[in-house]
Amino acid sequence: MQTTTPSHDLAAGRLLVIGDVMLDRYWFGDVNRISPEAPVPVVLVTRTEDRLGGAANVARNIVSLGARAELVGVIGRDEAGQRLRALVGAGGIADSLIEDAAMPTIVKLRVLGRQQQLVRIDFERKPGHEVLDAALGDIEQRIAGADVVVLSDYGKGGLAHIAHILSSARAAGKPVIVDPKGADYERYRGATVLTPNRSELAEVVGGWSSEADLHAKAERLRANLDVQALLLTRSEEGMTLFTAGTVLNFPAVAREVFDVSGAGDTVVATLASLVAVGVPLAEAVPVANRAGGIVVGKVGTAVVTREELFAQS
Repeated sequence: MQTTTPSHDLAAGRLLVIGDVMLDRYWFGDVNRISPEAPVPVVLVTRTEDRLGGAANVARNIVSLGARAELVGVIGRDEAGQRLRALVGAGGIADSLIEDAAMPTIVKLRVLGRQQQLVRIDFERKPGHEVLDAALGDIEQRIAGADVVVLSDYGKGGLAHIAHILSSARAAGKPVIVDPKGADYERYRGATVLTPNRSELAEVVGGWSSEADLHAKAERLRANLDVQALLLTRSEEGMTLFTAGTVLNFPAVAREVFDVSGAGDTVVATLASLVAVGVPLAEAVPVANRAGGIVVGKVGTAVVTREELFAQS
């Protein structure tokens, strides 16, 4: 049986991704002893790898599916920023990255021994408002040329002017898909789709005692924020799509969960790529659900290809 495919060509989609850009670094090695200095494993690093993370991983997934992506975000004027820009270019992503000499490029360094993550080390600082202010005019121009705008919020400060961006996108008639962060969802007012996971939604609406309670709270949030749809990603419980008067459930499709890093990026990228070429949300969500199920079977921040997504099964 063949997985349902969109009737449109994803290559026609033009997506603008704005948000917190980061570099994911992986140090792989062997662990054969415990340190004499402290009760921690000694990792003999045998291989290193750099990958695009955060909003850059969303853009990477979009391109992997065959659509076109332009990336807007802030990087530092440092080695990590140069490396990130090089990866963006090599990945076929249009580069609209902004340099801020006063901040380091956001880096997440993961150390793995025998394919198991032992520690993660983060390097980050919020970008300056002056840099973000200067980029707004350019962002408005780029919104005009996009079919869909994706806002990838990791809470790192790159979307400090999100209300202005949302207003510009709505004025231009462009759908906006937001991957949210934090408890202040008022800043996402007027978005087309919000894609929180369970813990992110609970941070905003509190816990729920039943499915009926969840549906009531999710619908209240959606309506209060003037959002067309709320897509709740629920891990092993799959996904639930809330729109005005309708609730659709999609069961999980993961065969084996190996690493959930970046799975949300893949879901958002797939959903946005399909919406960009006119696929209705109710048809796009099960495909995005399948993409998430594929990517959690891979190590680290990874992508799903169009061939994988629409393969015979």
